[in-house]
Amino acid sequence: MSVLRLDCTKCDRTYAPGAVLNLCTSCSAPLFARYDLERAAKTLRREALATRERSMWRYHEVMPVADPAWRLSLGEGWTPLLPTPRLSARLGMKHVWVKDESGNPTGSFKARGLSAAVSMAKVLGAKAVCLPSAGNAGSALAAYAARGGLQAHVFVPRDIASLFLLETRAYGAHVETVDGLITDAGKVCAGLAREHGWYECATLKEPYRVEGKKTMGYEVAEQLGWTLPDVILYPTGGGTGLIGMWKAFEEMEAMGLIGSKRPRMVAVQADGCAPIVKAHEEGKPDAPMWQGATTHAHGLRVPKALGDFLILRAVKESGGTAVSVTEAEIVQGTKDLASAEGIFAAPEGGACVAALRKLHASGQVTPEESVVVFNTGTGFKYVENMAPLW
Repeated sequence: MSVLRLDCTKCDRTYAPGAVLNLCTSCSAPLFARYDLERAAKTLRREALATRERSMWRYHEVMPVADPAWRLSLGEGWTPLLPTPRLSARLGMKHVWVKDESGNPTGSFKARGLSAAVSMAKVLGAKAVCLPSAGNAGSALAAYAARGGLQAHVFVPRDIASLFLLETRAYGAHVETVDGLITDAGKVCAGLAREHGWYECATLKEPYRVEGKKTMGYEVAEQLGWTLPDVILYPTGGGTGLIGMWKAFEEMEAMGLIGSKRPRMVAVQADGCAPIVKAHEEGKPDAPMWQGATTHAHGLRVPKALGDFLILRAVKESGGTAVSVTEAEIVQGTKDLASAEGIFAAPEGGACVAALRKLHASGQVTPEESVVVFNTGTGFKYVENMAPLW
């Protein structure tokens, strides 16, 4: 294991690696893995990366699984960062890229986090893993559990699209549908995890899923020649990816890979579930539970994120913002990306296109600024959700 220690993200508690740990035992906040960055910098150099595997494990010095034999990989990461000249023109922008995560194993960015989390679960001796999911995380957990010979238990809202259920069960996972939202599924999952001793991989409830997600930040920097864009728009439900990228930028600067410049981080949500937007606008350090959450972009239908304070902290420290969009704007953003650039995005990706349009119209993003928009998954899995609105 390459992890030096685990730090609480809220209090000053630290933990030695090598044991099964979920949240901080003092304050119940998420834990971050820390590495010997001075040592990592000796080998994690720009020129060294040219010959490495084209997956997220190319950054192995700052990843939790040191021994390649223990990495449960299906080729996740190193997704394309695509210039979008026609979409840029439609939006009145000049320099917009799409980081397209749809080509990951199981069709979404969730592959990154679950590859790291399930790998570590196996390293730590777990026999079964579990999580609540809006769809993509469940199928990714199931796939990597199958890869590692572990049992997988997935808990999903009852209104989940049937394709997610089919795929997750195909990987051999036990899937249980729950009345309500992902928060309700999470309560059922947590209770059964305690009862049966399953390793819980829910968003930020263990320290390693965020480590897979942070590699999106490393890739954006490397693919842009070790510079960072002016703005990053990220669809934010649980927010692990945004939190992870902010961690990655800190690590990269410490290793001398980038300077101190940071992009403005934009958390994108749906009007029907926008707790981060509300908290940001009110200047609050965390977000209260959102009542009556609804959106067809189920990845954004998270009424209370465990890491809300980390999302809000990154947005504030970066000088960024949080913005919500309507269901009609999400659909239009998805159509714009597909018709202009040939990328059939998940509705969460469409939400980011819609958000960029709003930010440009309000003058919060100028035409000359460089912008990276995240599409977190393939639109094909969301046909049931999108078809009635299309």
